[in-house]
Amino acid sequence: MTPRLAIVLPTLNERDNLAPLLTRIAQAMGGTPWEAIVVDDDSADGTADEARRLARTDPRVRVIQRIGRRGLSSAAIEGICATAAPFVAVMDSDHQHDPALLPAMLTAIEGGECQVAVASRFVAGGSPKGLASARREKGSRLANRLARRLSGVELTDPMSGYFLLEAETARRLAPRLSGVGFKILLDLLASAPDPLKVREFPLRFAARRSGESKLDRAVAFDFLIGLYDKTFGRVVPTRFALFGTVGGLGVIVHLAVLALLYREADTAFIPAQAAATFAAMTFNFWLNNWLTYRDRRLHGAGALLRGWAGFCVACGVGAVANVAVAGLLKENGLHWLLAAGAGIVVGAVWNYALSSRFVWKRG
Repeated sequence: MTPRLAIVLPTLNERDNLAPLLTRIAQAMGGTPWEAIVVDDDSADGTADEARRLARTDPRVRVIQRIGRRGLSSAAIEGICATAAPFVAVMDSDHQHDPALLPAMLTAIEGGECQVAVASRFVAGGSPKGLASARREKGSRLANRLARRLSGVELTDPMSGYFLLEAETARRLAPRLSGVGFKILLDLLASAPDPLKVREFPLRFAARRSGESKLDRAVAFDFLIGLYDKTFGRVVPTRFALFGTVGGLGVIVHLAVLALLYREADTAFIPAQAAATFAAMTFNFWLNNWLTYRDRRLHGAGALLRGWAGFCVACGVGAVANVAVAGLLKENGLHWLLAAGAGIVVGAVWNYALSSRFVWKRG
């Protein structure tokens, strides 16, 4: 039967959680036709292979294995756009989201009670006890307050990762979505030209069944990236803004190393400058790999060494472009500060373009 509801399951190293989760979904959905779309970010534990194994015996299971890209929001968008079902839900694969809520959420959308049904940890009857620590619970509440200001929608849990809506609504908003960050619901609510009518359902947030939480510091930083992207991303692209911020921090590292070697260790200026330059390049490469290009992060000693070497070459070319442009503008009468600033901008853009294309392989 044609599925009435598609359940998008973004995964990263969730192999052991898939089979029992699909059993729970089947029990919850009863006779309502459904399909599960597993969108896997090339998990090292073989999650995609496990999903394919399950699909061979259950045609309601479909698999999208993504190579070379990561991110919960972008995975959810791909899954939403891959179904013909009229309704779509997004939920985690770690059993912290209870599939038993799906029928009631679907009924609310079908009956026109709301445009988005959201499972909330903080509405009456819900519970956030599955969060790993009190600090994470406090951080989640703070993030929710910021998200409400951005989206303009009064919700107790706009940072929820468990929601359901019409697929057509989601596809209509897809071109507006940034796909940045790890909370697709916030992206959807903030991208809608008119506020969407939302109803919340109490969710007792459970403990993770198996595996480790993906909420490392870089993922938490994704939330701030998402806020930036929805407010300033159309003016200065988010990834370029991150790249530039990392470069600014690299200047501080450069000056600190130079001062330490030249002023404190009495090293000659040229060797000290060279050491400071390589220290700053190494710092910039590491931080860009960890944050700016997190979805294409390089792993392993060989890949990191090749990436670092390529980054140094790219920055060397950018430095030449910086000096050449600044010198040309200065010779043509532009004030030296403006000429220097123009050179810095050109060098930064050049470094960003080369690094994106040849280090982190973004076309």
